[in-house]
Amino acid sequence: MGGALALTLGALAYPAMLGLDTVSTTPDRVIANTQWGPLTEGERDFVVKVRAAGLWEHPLGQIGLQKGQSKAVKIASQHLVDGHAALDTSCRKIAPMLNITLPNVASPQQEGFVTQLKGESGKQFDVDFANILRMTHGSIFNTIAKVRSTTKNTLIRALANQANDTVLDHITVMEKTGLVDFDTTVFNQTTPPKLPKSDMTPPNPVPGQPQVVLNPPPNPTSTPLDLNAP
Repeated sequence: MGGALALTLGALAYPAMLGLDTVSTTPDRVIANTQWGPLTEGERDFVVKVRAAGLWEHPLGQIGLQKGQSKAVKIASQHLVDGHAALDTSCRKIAPMLNITLPNVASPQQEGFVTQLKGESGKQFDVDFANILRMTHGSIFNTIAKVRSTTKNTLIRALANQANDTVLDHITVMEKTGLVDFDTTVFNQTTPPKLPKSDMTPPNPVPGQPQVVLNPPPNPTSTPLDLNAP
């Protein structure tokens, strides 16, 4: 499994949310002073990337509920839909408060993962589903911690808290499938190839296009940010 998986993931040029490390040219530069604290370029990109992650992982969770062969993959799929619906609601709440434009489509790289998994079935789907998503979530985990530990903006801090809990949950359920190749995952997380910025950046929304909403499951267990909480 390891050799085939390494080839598959290598051909896809490595996933999703690593773009966080490369989108900002000056991530610490303050781009706005708000009533919730200063907003940096990197923090703005963090909100955009959390939104973009949901735009591919939420529908992929819905696909997993239909195509997953094992109970563990179906459970992991439920967690994707549930967690990213709540995160998306939070992003859509705080983005206008911070004057952040959110994408309606994930990055080309992220969309490539959806296309690949849509074309797979059976055990191959389960294996690639678990490994791709374990790798993408593992890649963002340290970035969330950095944002959480350095931000002076209370809205960004609250979103980072929620993202941390959600990503840790998703890492855990992917590992519980028993399908994760840890050697390949760790290798790809620590030695990602260099990709063009355009491959890792979600496109700007089309003017006048309705904002995409990621709907929660019938009985959600994840909760969006309560901005009225003390």
